[in-house]
Amino acid sequence: MPFLIHFLQSFWQTAGDMAPYLLFGFFATAISVLIVRPDFIERHLGQNSKFSILKAALIGVPLPLCSCSVIPVAVSLRRYGASRGATIAFLISTPQTGIDSIVVTYSLLGPIFTFLRPMAALISGLTGGYIIDRLTAGQKTPESAPPAENDTECCCEKNVGGRGNTLNRHKTALRYGFMILPREIGNALILGLTISALIGAFLPENFLGNLMGTGIKPMLIMMLVSIPIYVCATASVPVAAALIMNGITPGAAFVFLMAGPATNAATIAAVWKVLGKKTALFYLLTVAVFAIIFGLTIDYLFTGANIISAANGHVGHSGLSPIIKNVSAIILFCLIAGARLSSSWKTS
Repeated sequence: MPFLIHFLQSFWQTAGDMAPYLLFGFFATAISVLIVRPDFIERHLGQNSKFSILKAALIGVPLPLCSCSVIPVAVSLRRYGASRGATIAFLISTPQTGIDSIVVTYSLLGPIFTFLRPMAALISGLTGGYIIDRLTAGQKTPESAPPAENDTECCCEKNVGGRGNTLNRHKTALRYGFMILPREIGNALILGLTISALIGAFLPENFLGNLMGTGIKPMLIMMLVSIPIYVCATASVPVAAALIMNGITPGAAFVFLMAGPATNAATIAAVWKVLGKKTALFYLLTVAVFAIIFGLTIDYLFTGANIISAANGHVGHSGLSPIIKNVSAIILFCLIAGARLSSSWKTS
């Protein structure tokens, strides 16, 4: 019984810490959907120019698309004439972060991780895009149909933005931010909170840290775990926070935050099919190499500054009152439940 109480307390505390920021993230996402329309993305990225890779990485960082939902968008860009490099830059940078995951990262892991996540997404996207453009210059895209949108389980809606009159676009944006996004990340978010609470309730203090050690070893373990499985960018944050609390190095946790959302087996297979095996290989290597580079850099720079204590001290101490946290958590779960029920009623 004490374990159950500890689990429930940990679950609700983490949910309360992130809920106010996540609700703000939903609102900011709705605004971004209103601004970044499909024709805007097609106009700026659907062309083979020297600036398209930079634009693809910059636009991809704030968009709320996960590693499987970004595939149809990337295929569309490719059809509109975007280079392989621009397509890969978009594929690498987009799923690693989004407005919602950035604000949640701040709520649980503090400003250092909040700054480094989008920077890592941008730098890895740019580098991967330019490398792919150089290595695949003159090659033809494989003659194959793009993957169906329902081929994989996905945490995010496939379509971002909308065409039509102003009222319809506002409705579409609000619906995406407060219905579609809560519905699609709901399961992954609850799973992430559950894993986080289980780590806190059932594992002895520093168990994972003592088991994996320090240096590059825990990063490689996190890499092997993260690459093949699907991890939502937002839902990965409470898990990373719990890992740090249990002794995992900040660098290893960052590898999980970066490689988990950026890759999974379905996305790798789709890139292989749509853009070719060479492109898929370098896409995977770019994510893996930069995750390790950023992980090592974090551990090297902040060992003396005690980033673990800084991150741990930030958890649960965001400056918001318990009332705001609890009310926000209730609203968050009501949004998720309402969105799920609305979807069930439509399909029944």
